[in-house]
Amino acid sequence: MILSQLNDSQRIALKKFKGNVEDCKLADPSDEYLLTWLVARNFDVAQSEKMLRRSLEWREENSIDGILHQWKPPKVLLEYYPMKVVGHDKCYNPLWIKGFGQADWRGLLHSVNKRDFLRYVCYIAEQGSEEFRKCSQLAQRPITSSTFIIDMEELSMKQIAHRPLRDIGLEAIKVLEANYPEVIRKVFIINAPKLFTMVFSIVKPFLHQMTLDKINIFGFDKKEWSAALLKEIDAEQLPAQYGGTLTDLKASDPSKFTIGGEVPKSYYLKVVKPSTKSYMTSLSVSKGNKKKLEFQITTTNSLLKWEFMTEEADIGFSIYYLKANGEKGYLVTPEKIQSHLMMEVGEVNCTRVGTYIMEFDNSYSYIRSKNIWYRVVIDLIPTSPTEEFDGESTTHT
Repeated sequence: MILSQLNDSQRIALKKFKGNVEDCKLADPSDEYLLTWLVARNFDVAQSEKMLRRSLEWREENSIDGILHQWKPPKVLLEYYPMKVVGHDKCYNPLWIKGFGQADWRGLLHSVNKRDFLRYVCYIAEQGSEEFRKCSQLAQRPITSSTFIIDMEELSMKQIAHRPLRDIGLEAIKVLEANYPEVIRKVFIINAPKLFTMVFSIVKPFLHQMTLDKINIFGFDKKEWSAALLKEIDAEQLPAQYGGTLTDLKASDPSKFTIGGEVPKSYYLKVVKPSTKSYMTSLSVSKGNKKKLEFQITTTNSLLKWEFMTEEADIGFSIYYLKANGEKGYLVTPEKIQSHLMMEVGEVNCTRVGTYIMEFDNSYSYIRSKNIWYRVVIDLIPTSPTEEFDGESTTHT
């Protein structure tokens, strides 16, 4: 939806919403950007404001604003994650290709941890925002959405049956729906086999109806889907393999854009059974129970770092801070960690002072208690990329 399409009541809602969030620090304060949040909540001003403020909290907690320049993604994701921008459609919306079927999803998930994978999804979403700015200059008007071609060729039951992919895929969808509203103009899903209906039935409940209305699904009839693509995309902007004339001069076969591919096993994370370290503290979590470690953060932008292992089995893990109203603000959402197979190491940026809770959850186990060895350190974030920590840190045991 564009501003010129708004009726009187929608214009009033936009004006009210704009006034309500004028205290928010937005990277893009334009009416076009604000409109995306209103559309996502059907012009319910209160719900739109709630959604936007939650997203701004999420961005701050996860250091999203600086992700393109301050975070270096794992090399395997840069080389084998099956998605890239290749041009723009006839309306100057960025054109993205996702080779979903040709991707080695198992290989990718064997090569990075869950947090890095989800962070890379956000990294690509932020690249999308950069593409909006570039295309806005070309179009001489605001561009706030993209067109996507999702190629399902070579999709197999082996991929679909991989539970870690399903789980992380659904989590990624939730993150994108909550923080990047109305960034889709059109989606073309092509070369969809019959088993794709199984995939779509899992994903569909997590998608907003307005998103579903923008999705077009095609089978293997290239004549049919290439004609549909060329209605929306000029031939010189569309890769040759999809019916256009655009070629990739860097590829061995210039007529094909290679996206994804099999991940070499040299990228796989080495699974080395962890062993306790002299500086670690032990903690026992009895069957059916939880244990919480509480930390008082007194300086904004402190780093809460951890490493832990379990002696025999997995353990639930999460980190959250307590809001003024008593609600939990999750920095690490609850998940089971296979910390008996690999040392779990990570860090989060504590952007506000207050109480932070690290929770080990064994409530799902009615048979086995869990023995944990851990170390937690609180550090200040370096003021520049080259600055080293000067030892002003606190270790919690």
